[in-house]
Amino acid sequence: MAGLDPVLPEESREPVPAEPAAVLERALEEARGRAVSALEPVMALLVDLGRVFEAAGFELSLVGGPVRDAFLGRRSSDLDFTTNARPDDTVALLKAWGDTHWEVGRDFGTIGARKRDVVVEVTTYRSESYDPDSRKPEVSYGDDLVGDLSRRDFTVNAMALRLPSLDFADPHDGLTDLAAGVLRTPGTPEQSFSDDPLRMMRAARFAAQLRLRVAPEVTRAMTAMADRIAIVSAERVRVELEKTLVAADPVAGLRILVETGLAAHVLPELPALQLEIDEHHRHKDVYEHSLTVLQQAMDLETDGPDLLLRLAALLHDIGKPRTRRFEDGGGVSFHHHEVVGAKMVAKRLKALRFDNDTIKAVARLTELHLRFHGYGDGEWTDSAVRRYVTDAGPLLSRLHQLTRSDCTTRNARKAKRLSDAYDHLEARIAALREQEELDAIRPDLDGNAIMQLLGIGPSRVVGRAYQHLLALRMDRGPLGPEEAERELRAWWAQQPESQG
Repeated sequence: MAGLDPVLPEESREPVPAEPAAVLERALEEARGRAVSALEPVMALLVDLGRVFEAAGFELSLVGGPVRDAFLGRRSSDLDFTTNARPDDTVALLKAWGDTHWEVGRDFGTIGARKRDVVVEVTTYRSESYDPDSRKPEVSYGDDLVGDLSRRDFTVNAMALRLPSLDFADPHDGLTDLAAGVLRTPGTPEQSFSDDPLRMMRAARFAAQLRLRVAPEVTRAMTAMADRIAIVSAERVRVELEKTLVAADPVAGLRILVETGLAAHVLPELPALQLEIDEHHRHKDVYEHSLTVLQQAMDLETDGPDLLLRLAALLHDIGKPRTRRFEDGGGVSFHHHEVVGAKMVAKRLKALRFDNDTIKAVARLTELHLRFHGYGDGEWTDSAVRRYVTDAGPLLSRLHQLTRSDCTTRNARKAKRLSDAYDHLEARIAALREQEELDAIRPDLDGNAIMQLLGIGPSRVVGRAYQHLLALRMDRGPLGPEEAERELRAWWAQQPESQG
């Protein structure tokens, strides 16, 4: 990853041992150097805004993610600040300082502003906690920076840069944890997760985004308190799940969700894939297979993280537990798991409040992910290739990626055979596309032409005629207007409506 390398072995899950002073100091010094470089482009603005608040008698500090990212050598597009000023005072100061401001987060003490191309958000010192039966956090304001930092989710996010003095505040040794690659909470993890249960999912997300190792005491608390996630709204859970999936290492985050029991509450279909493998190992570990497919799909991405593809890769086999059958002779089957899985995908993503386009796309990819496997049984006709393209529609490129990713066999000969077969299918699609407009296949005659030729008005029979011509177009390719008219009249002669 771009950023600070952990000074502990990647596989270590134990508390951080004392590092040689020289090693740790060198890591910390490198982090400080990265921070200076990352913040240099906005340093003048930070100091300027700090002086505005200082002149009004208030404190202001850059806090949280932007500070953490600076030590990792990353530049944040948005800058988060904390202050002892109350929202009314913050509004007045930002209104005078920025080019524009907004108050959509006012109920949570947050006021936003933009100056030139820089966006800032200023939040009053605060604490959040949940009533055991409430889905909404209760917000109360604080009066000092250290108290505010103590209520942050993790130590790596509990660091601040006081403005305009540029004094560094790190009361919980977040920089040391960042240098060690460990995720801890400022206080006890039980208290932190009680204040906001969503932080348990953030732990998995930060493991995926920053490749931080979750400290053992944090993992234990997540496991013990996993059921508390039920009080958090589906929308907030979805956002964290999305961020985990599009992170650099989503598999690491997903494993944490499953191992701590959180996934059983927010995405139960995932741990359900941990089927007991038959003693003869005649079917794969579906859970591990799905994580491998996700990783392989990521390797095929061309324009950055693709949420739709990653969701489909992760969920494409969730219909298997419901369709598993033990056959005579010891075999195992999962007949129609793609159809069952598509329905399960739609139901789960709807419960997580994903948008309709995402739900339809991921469900469709799940439904189609096995279609290609009929290609290797015997060469498809051009009609079958056209239907494959038409059924996939705008999802065709993702279907290509998903289908290729779904090959996780260790049999090199079988893997090459499947890869060669898909290469051949893609070549045929490309050849047909040169001849035809495969992405928008339509009959040779539209609805108006059908009504004019048959002398009928708008009715269901026009739709039937259209579908008949579309089927011919799929089977035989472009017919041309004259041949299409002959086929239409022949079809019409067989319809009961033509006799009236």
